[in-house]
Amino acid sequence: MAKRDDMEIWFEDECHFQQHGSRCVMWVPPEETDPVVLHAPTRKSVGVFGAVAVTGKFVFSREAKFNGETFLAFLHQLLKHKRLSKKMIVVLDNARWHHAKFLRPWLEKNKRHIALDFLPPYSPDLNHIERVWKVTRRMCTHNCYFSSVDELFQSVCNQFEQWRKNNKTLSKLIAIT
Repeated sequence: MAKRDDMEIWFEDECHFQQHGSRCVMWVPPEETDPVVLHAPTRKSVGVFGAVAVTGKFVFSREAKFNGETFLAFLHQLLKHKRLSKKMIVVLDNARWHHAKFLRPWLEKNKRHIALDFLPPYSPDLNHIERVWKVTRRMCTHNCYFSSVDELFQSVCNQFEQWRKNNKTLSKLIAIT
């Protein structure tokens, strides 16, 4: 892929992190007893908009629901992280709210600064932020008990705050080859 100096590629997606966490296989030394992982019997979750640039920059926002209004608010937040003199190309899936009609005037007004590039249907493997969600779940929710949604969000947010700083892990996750 040829490097372009006039644009910056970002990958955007939304994710729900469940309060009940996820139970996964783990290694336990033979002399120890089998571990017990508590499980909150709830369907509560934390919704997050997220975007990651190929440079490794990460932006996120917690939202109660995903719709056209919350997506537009996230685009406003994302645009604040645009590099000067570079156009922001946002690669994203075809969720309904990404195609909301009322977004068109705003996108037209800001077409010099931002453009949306939609992935083919059913192709999450092409959206590099999916890797970020997967690693976040592995590091923050696997085999963990959260007594509240706020406790869950704090765990996820702590990881996100680390990724807001320059780091090699995030850069490797979203590297384009």
